[in-house]
This record gives sequence, C-alpha cells and structure tokens, in this order.
Amino acid sequence: MQLDLGQKIRELRRRDGRTQEALAEAIGVTSQAVSRWEANGGYPDMEMIPSIANYFGISIDELFGYDNERSKRIDELVKKIDQMNSQNNGEDINIDECIFLARNALIEFPDNEKIMLCLASVLYNAGYVRYGEYHLSDDEGYDVLDVEKHRTYSEWKEAISLYEKLLKTMENGEPRHRVIRELSQLYLNTGEYTRALEVVESAPNIYSTREILKAKAVDGKKRAKAYGEALLKMVRACSELMVSGVIANEKNMSVAEKVQSLRGAIEIFDTVCTDGNYGSHHSYIARVYTFLSLYLWLDEKKDDAFMALESALSHFQLYDESHTKGKGYYTAPLVKLVQNEVWKNDPDIDMPIETSHISLAKDWPWWCVSECDVVKTEIQGDPRWKEWVSRLQ
Repeated sequence: MQLDLGQKIRELRRRDGRTQEALAEAIGVTSQAVSRWEANGGYPDMEMIPSIANYFGISIDELFGYDNERSKRIDELVKKIDQMNSQNNGEDINIDECIFLARNALIEFPDNEKIMLCLASVLYNAGYVRYGEYHLSDDEGYDVLDVEKHRTYSEWKEAISLYEKLLKTMENGEPRHRVIRELSQLYLNTGEYTRALEVVESAPNIYSTREILKAKAVDGKKRAKAYGEALLKMVRACSELMVSGVIANEKNMSVAEKVQSLRGAIEIFDTVCTDGNYGSHHSYIARVYTFLSLYLWLDEKKDDAFMALESALSHFQLYDESHTKGKGYYTAPLVKLVQNEVWKNDPDIDMPIETSHISLAKDWPWWCVSECDVVKTEIQGDPRWKEWVSRLQ
C-alpha cells in the first residue's frame, strides 16, 4: 500500500484545492519533500502520518487505501449473502449457509452496519422459511397473528436485537427504512404492538417517499420518468394492500366481496398500464389470479376459477417473454419512460415473486387462508387441473 501513498496524497491535495506548499507548511516539512512523496521518490516518516491524515480530514486507513479495500470486501460479502438469501423464497435452500457466512462476516468486521443488517435480514427470513407465519381468529373473526408461537423463534429474537441496535445508530436513508419495515413486522409477529407503532412513527409519510420526492427533484424528461416509476410502485403497493385486506377480513367478508376485491387488485394496474403491458408485475398478477381462483371456486363459479388459472398462466408467459427479451420499457403513456428490469425482483417490493411456471401449481394459491386445504383437494380433483398443470412444464 505504501507505493500508492504519494498518489493518494496528491489526489487528496487536488481534491481540496491545496498546494504542495500549503501541505508542507501545515505538517512542518519542505515543499520539496511533498513533491518527492507525490513522485514516489520517498515516503513520509511514520510519525507524520497522523498529521497528514488529519490535514485531509480522513482516517489513517483511508490515507493508506485500506478503507477502500475494506468497503469493497464488505460490499462483496453483503451482495453474495443477499443473493443467496433471495433463493430462500418460502423454502429453505441455503439458510444455514447464509447465517454462517453473515456471522463470520460480522466477526471479520465487528459492528459494521451493512453486515449487521445483512445478518438481521437473513434471520428475519429464516423464521418464515423454517417455521412459517401462523394466524388465528379473534372473537370477532378477524385475522390475528399467533404471537405466542412466533415468540419461540430464536431467529426472530436475535433479528429484533440486531435491528434495535441498528436503529440507534443508523442515519436516515433506505437502509434505516428497511430496518423500520422489518423490525415493525417482527414486533407485530411477536405481539409487541406498542413498539411496532413507535417504530413506524419514525418513518416518512406516503408523500415523503423517495419515489414521490425524486419526481420533485428533477425536471423535464427525468421528471416524467420519475412520476412513472412512482406510479408503478404505488399501484403495486395498493394492489398488495387490497390482497392483504381480503386476508385480514377473511371472516368478515362474503366470498363474492372477496372475489370483487381481488379483481380490483388486478384491475388497478390498468389505470396506469392502459395497454396491458405490466412488465415485471405480470408474475405478481399471475399470483393474484391463482388466489382469485380459490374464491371463485368457493363462489360455485368453477368454470371461472379455471379461467382465472388460465389468466395466471398467460401472465406468467408474458413475464417470461419479457424476461427472454431482457431490458425493455413499459409502453403505456404515463410509464413509457420507465425501464423494465424484469430479470430481478425489486428490493423495495415487499413481496418478491417466484418466476417458475411450475411454482404456480406447487404454491397454489400463494397466500394461505383457512379455506385453502378444502378447496385445494376439490380443485385438484377436477380433471381440468391436471390438464392445466401439464401446460406449466
């Protein structure tokens, strides 16, 4: 690293608009000495290093270039673990390995916020993958979480501890907001309702989201694109809320009302994607159609239930077609400037979607409600199910 020290001093000096003479005077050497260092003709005495670092307002590690290497190593580790953890989408593929790598990374870089958040998120996912989320009904028939069962998950206990520690030190920004989202969910899962509300109060309101504010920070074509990006995020969020509302009101909505609400969760995309090009959201819409098929079956509209399954398959095929083409753009007027990166799930989306056709049948109806088991037995006993599944291969 010493061979790069002179170059680093020159870069810092030019960054701050300082002359060799100014640096020399500040640390008590001649300008010729500084010139030699920058030309790699010699190195400062070690006792001068703290003064040089202090002059430029950086750490000694940064001066020697160690900090860049350290940051690069941390980013590589976090990226690798996050990518591996994303494979555990409702199924334990490599949770143990992810936890092992994240723990070792935290030993290598103690108290590093990126590593801590990475480990916390792996543990957050581990609870869902290893044990699942359990629900009960309250006295009025509303869905509530089985908090007593969830409190036994050691992974969630540790994740909460890590998130709480991060919340004390993290500055505002997306990583902190991620902590708030995941911690508030774990508080809810374990019955810490007051804490959950306290945490979410520190989050920005809907009009202060990054997506909306970004549109107010640019102009012209960039502004039009930013509004399109915000619209797509908001439509997806509204659709997910409608689906969640059906689940939350499971015992307090009629089957027909659930069907109507789920159709609305699909049709809301048409208000923005008016030409039917939903881009990477096609896979999500396919899932909503599978959920819709459950309630159509319960509503004695069995032909319509299989029509919904056909629509699910069609949307997955459209997703795959976009995926094959690679990067493209949405085509409806309000979102035509928005790039459609279909090969990866958006990290800001709360519910990433499996992109395998086969998973449509395997994970039917994706969301778990009390009617699932009965309807699953009935619908899979219909000859049309086997024919539909044969086209998912």
